[in-house]
Amino acid sequence: MSEQKNILRKIRFIIAFFMLALIVSGVTAFPVETELNTICSIAKIDSNSVKDSPAIFGFLLHIKDNLTEINQKTPQFAYGYDWLAFAHLVIAILFIGPFKNPVQNKWVIQWGIIACVAVMPLAFICGPIREIPLYWRFIDCSFGVFGVIPLLICLKWIKKLEQIEK
Repeated sequence: MSEQKNILRKIRFIIAFFMLALIVSGVTAFPVETELNTICSIAKIDSNSVKDSPAIFGFLLHIKDNLTEINQKTPQFAYGYDWLAFAHLVIAILFIGPFKNPVQNKWVIQWGIIACVAVMPLAFICGPIREIPLYWRFIDCSFGVFGVIPLLICLKWIKKLEQIEK
């Protein structure tokens, strides 16, 4: 296999992985109340157990209870999660361009890197306003950190592919 084809295969693998991660992340936003109920059930998180548990369990129970109440009283608020899921799916579609032609569409990879980095200021600006605990903001930031790593590798290989094609 030529070096060019080998690099292209690696680039496409990373992009496919990134797209799959976006799709899974998006699809899991639809049933968020069910997911929280399942997590709390499996981990046996309830109002009695959280007293002697790590703070994250209390936070999850608090969110689960509030989300259940909101969905019972005003299910229209869950529509925001539907749009969040939709946005993830649309962003995944955007990566078809660099999957097909990485050099011509490397701007999408660069845009993805910017979006991953932008997760951090969002988490630390909006997190306190929305009363999100500090440890949870770090969890949110991890999505940006773990997202930017494959995109940076991909960009490096695209630049190498660009040099070969010149």
